[in-house]
Amino acid sequence: MIDLHCHILPGIDDGAADLEESLAMARIAVGDGIEITACTPHIIRGIYDNAGPDIERRVSGLAAALENAEISLGLRIGADVHLAPDLATSLASGTVPTLGGSRYFLLEPPHHVAPPRLEDFTLGVLSRGYVPVLTHPERLRWVGDHFDMIGRLHGSGVLIQLTAASITGEFGSRPQYWADRILAENLADLVASDGHDPFRRPPRMSEARDRIAHRHNDATAIRLVAKNPLAILENVIPSKLRQPEDPEKSGFV
Repeated sequence: MIDLHCHILPGIDDGAADLEESLAMARIAVGDGIEITACTPHIIRGIYDNAGPDIERRVSGLAAALENAEISLGLRIGADVHLAPDLATSLASGTVPTLGGSRYFLLEPPHHVAPPRLEDFTLGVLSRGYVPVLTHPERLRWVGDHFDMIGRLHGSGVLIQLTAASITGEFGSRPQYWADRILAENLADLVASDGHDPFRRPPRMSEARDRIAHRHNDATAIRLVAKNPLAILENVIPSKLRQPEDPEKSGFV
């Protein structure tokens, strides 16, 4: 499995508080079957003023610490990005890092109020060659009143990412309902842990994978937790992420 949304870097946002927590999260991830994790700290102006070069330096430092601790977890650079007028320019300059240097990046919308002109904004970013991965729409307070927007965003080329703990009900019945509906309507493109710490929000994905396999099929589960995340890191063209699964090639990794 490949986890493309994890706040595992120590002391950089509201994720791991220190290196000890980062190492504990890495051990949990490996124990759960995760082979690669994208380190995706928040970038929020005035709150978490993180930037690509510093994130890259911190990822290298954590990778060295993992090697010293004999923890076999591959790391990739990334960020959990909030809306900003100059986002496309920041992506082009490297101030905002994409996932593993690909065309794909995590985009976290406001939780409580649907942002005006979100569809126009994402179309503008897409026109610049970058593909937003909309994070955890099932957890947004406004998803019930604007669920049709999720479908339109998906149709325009925005990728939709669900949080594993939403699928398993750990965020409550409401996010689980919307996660199930997004899955049922074939709007989900990938699943990630959005892990923040070793205790309350650990980086685990296997239980969600198993639930998807049980309710849908093995091939869908593999596509969401392994095939599509790997394709994103390999920067394949977006259309290949939405090709139908081959049932003959299903099987857990």
